[in-house]
Amino acid sequence: MSISETIAAARKIVVKIGSATLSKPDGTINIAFMENFAAQCAAMNKAGKQLALVSSGAQVAGISTLHRWARKTDMNYRQALCAIGQVELMNEWSGAFRSCGLHIGQLLFTKEDFSDSRRALNMRNTLFTLADEGVIPVINENDSVACDEIRIGDNDNLSALTAVLWNADVLILFSDIDGVYTDNPKTNSEAKLIEMVDDIADLKKGITIGGANGFGTGGIATKIEAAEKARAYGIPMILANGGSPEALDALASGKLRGTLFLPPRQAE
Repeated sequence: MSISETIAAARKIVVKIGSATLSKPDGTINIAFMENFAAQCAAMNKAGKQLALVSSGAQVAGISTLHRWARKTDMNYRQALCAIGQVELMNEWSGAFRSCGLHIGQLLFTKEDFSDSRRALNMRNTLFTLADEGVIPVINENDSVACDEIRIGDNDNLSALTAVLWNADVLILFSDIDGVYTDNPKTNSEAKLIEMVDDIADLKKGITIGGANGFGTGGIATKIEAAEKARAYGIPMILANGGSPEALDALASGKLRGTLFLPPRQAE
């Protein structure tokens, strides 16, 4: 099954937008991208698909608001930036979707929420209710209160946990890379894009796994972890470049390449 066929067959779609995709080169939030992306989501929603958006960018939005804290590395400042930025981030997403005739609902999660059965059930019910009523859930980790013990740590894994919780049909991770390569394409021009993965153990043997980028907390390792989580519950995952023009539409129409992680039963 191809990427476009996977999206066409899906009704419930979780889309994750990484910080690098949401950021302009100067590290501030890219409002024009958000408006364009919301329009693409709205078109899919109108076509009968339900979408949940896992959005990074709270810290980026915080820096856009209080740039004087941009170089602060103290954890208290970083969490305070997230508290400020989360408000700004949601305000921009709300405006972008409102212009398309849609409302959003904010959900902030921690790792502890997923491990507590009562909380997880409440989260699941809220997701279903929002989506069934035509509201776009916008999800992020609760960075302002999360410490190491209750931190997921990256939105790749958060999006996979959300996809499992919601029984999504496909998980799409938009990052600043085109997909999984045999090596880092930014440093090795000979690196080749791997367009389909049906065995993650074999994949790990044949690629070089690097670190995170400058804006986000995840690298290719966390994306593979997310794929493992989703695949374990029969959910395919797509990794693609969110900075590509009309990325969501292009993926759905087969015009944008990426990496498709097939769950075991589809890979057979």
